[in-house]
Order: sequence, then structure tokens, then C-alpha cells
Amino acid sequence: MAHARSAAAVPRVAPITDPSEAREIVGRIGDTMDALQRVVEEETKLLRAGRLRDAAKLAPKKSDLAQLYAADTARLKASGSYLEKNLPSALSTLKQRHHDFRALLQTNLTVLATAHAVSEGIMRKLSEDINRKMSPQVYGASGRASAPKPQTFQPLTLSRVL
Repeated sequence: MAHARSAAAVPRVAPITDPSEAREIVGRIGDTMDALQRVVEEETKLLRAGRLRDAAKLAPKKSDLAQLYAADTARLKASGSYLEKNLPSALSTLKQRHHDFRALLQTNLTVLATAHAVSEGIMRKLSEDINRKMSPQVYGASGRASAPKPQTFQPLTLSRVL
């Protein structure tokens, strides 16, 4: 039953059987990679500069380009043997570009993870500070001020719309 669901979730992709169609798809993937690379580089630059709102505005474009890239590469994967036989140089060039692109994506993911960790740390600290100020200041048995217990903290409300 689970196998039937997973097989139905992955649509079948028609393999390429025409050299002109293969050249068209390889060219389109190259164009998509160029556009996606520009968006990822811009996003990385904005994130490094701390401009999260501006970087978030690039998400829809990045998502659309990633979907186009995934659809076209699925066609290439379905046509691997045909392409190796009929367009080996184009396929080799595309594989090298894909390898270089993966390095760019790795850098982007590292910057995104760093921005996420920093943002999360700021939000946690802000939440702790707000709850500490809202809690009564009491002294414990040792004569020192007692910190409020984390279980009593009120959640911090924030808007996810940037």
C-alpha cells in the first residue's frame, strides 16, 4: 500500500528521443541555472549583509526557478543513455556546471543556516529578557535573586511576515 502511494506521487517523465529537443532542454537548463545562480548569489550577499527582508523577497523567484530546474533535470535523467550516446559533450558540460552550482548552493545553505541560528538566538534571548522582566523579583533561600523557571515563560508572539 505504501509502495503504491510513493509510486503515484512521482509522475512519470517522458524520455527525450529527438536531438533538437535534447539541445533545447540542455540550453534551457543552462539558462535556468544562470538565472538561479544570480538569485542565489544575490540572496547570499543580502543575508551576509543582514538584509533579511530583501533576501526573503527573492524566495518566490528562487522557488520558481528551482521548480523549472528540477523538471528539466528529471527529463534529462529519464533520457540518460540517449543523451550519452547523442550529446556526450553537452551532457559533460552540463554535469560540470551542475557540480559548480552545487558548490554555490552549499555556500548559500551555510549562510542561511547561520542567519537562522543567529535569528533564533536573538529571539530566545529577547523572550527570556521579556519574561524575566514580567516575573516577580524574589529571593531564594540563599539570599540571591531567583531566576524564573522556563516552564512559566509566556510565549513570544511574532509575525512571520517579513
